[in-house]
Amino acid sequence: MSGRTGERAKKATFALDPSVLRGLDDAVAHGAAPSKNALVEGALRRELELIRREARRRRWKEAAEDPLFLRDIRQVASDFEAADAEAARLPQ
Repeated sequence: MSGRTGERAKKATFALDPSVLRGLDDAVAHGAAPSKNALVEGALRRELELIRREARRRRWKEAAEDPLFLRDIRQVASDFEAADAEAARLPQ
């Protein structure tokens, strides 16, 4: 499998617990993925996406507690209040 950037896949070596390797073999043998590489890459992509989402959630949580950020949000809402009210009155 190659990355979305068009780069060619590169080999990597990892030490895995034997039970994980057996599970990987079994999953591929039962059709969970076309190959071990495909199964591992898919699992890592999903895990990396979860890590990115968690990081984003933490940043939003921090922002929700940041007085300067909250003041900016209130200011933007105030700045657009008239325009939003005008747009709401336009025929759909």
